Amino acid sequence: MPVTASEIGGPIAHGGNLSRARALFPHAPEPWIDLSTGINPYSYPHSPLPDNAFARLPDPALAERLKAIAAEAYGAPSAAHVAAGPGTQILLPILASLLGQGKATILSPTYAEHARAARIAGFEVTETDDLDRLASADLAVVVNPNNPTGRIVPKSDLLALAAIMRAKGGLLVVDEAFVDVSEAASAADAVDAGGLIVLRSFGKFYGMAGLRLGFAISRPDIARRIEDQLGPWAVSGPALHIASEALADGWWQAMMRQRLRDDAANLDIFLIGAGIPVFGGTSLFRFVRDARAQAIFQHLGERGIVTRRFEERPADLRIGLPDKNGWPRLEDALKTI
Repeated sequence: MPVTASEIGGPIAHGGNLSRARALFPHAPEPWIDLSTGINPYSYPHSPLPDNAFARLPDPALAERLKAIAAEAYGAPSAAHVAAGPGTQILLPILASLLGQGKATILSPTYAEHARAARIAGFEVTETDDLDRLASADLAVVVNPNNPTGRIVPKSDLLALAAIMRAKGGLLVVDEAFVDVSEAASAADAVDAGGLIVLRSFGKFYGMAGLRLGFAISRPDIARRIEDQLGPWAVSGPALHIASEALADGWWQAMMRQRLRDDAANLDIFLIGAGIPVFGGTSLFRFVRDARAQAIFQHLGERGIVTRRFEERPADLRIGLPDKNGWPRLEDALKTI
């Protein structure tokens, strides 16, 4: 029987919570520089919303159009393979429920909500850093590239694992939330074989996490099951308008990827110059593993710069990119570590 959220503990602490940062560092200068997420600090410059964007229910025809654009952008076989929802976070428990119950194994350390969603769905959850161990699961989860380490699993390995899951009626979920800014090869074109669902997040690369939009790419019959659980009007009218523009804007995407690569390289220079080793990440965040991680978190927090620490892994730290106004303060803070 599925368990309730209360039976598996309280809410997971995530990045982006400035209220918590203010409580931890009440005397820190404002405005805060929030480096605790992996969200692009440069939001997509969309055209003005239609006058009736908030007054009318989302148009089903526009929702179908978005799915077709998303299929093209993400390499899915067709629009019928795409289910769109209000953020990939909403999709996690739906995907876990597709199998019922069993054993879930998650390649870790990674985004903690995958394990939480599987436990709520009634799965026995194991976390491992050994990809081979996922083959024995009913539900296997790989975040690729990984958050927070940046680890990339080759597509060939993912497809081999999907074949194993398919043969026994299991499921591999590949969360590609950060694949837009990495060298990882998407598995979205391979979902027709079965045993595989690919998740894509809109808000991170396009700098619009508050829009709440995500996609599940799978066989059409699975996509329909997901949409049935989401119900009508799962994507807001403003999200339909903005995402349809952004996903089709190849010029902006190429320009932004280069800008983020340049910013990530600049952040590496600052961190290494402060004696902080960079162990991985993507061009939206850098991953630090250092015995001083908690002290670094404290030092930056006292100066109004919040990073992402991991209480269960006290040597780990994830550091996102500042916007153009945040670089001088970050450089000054790092010089005094």
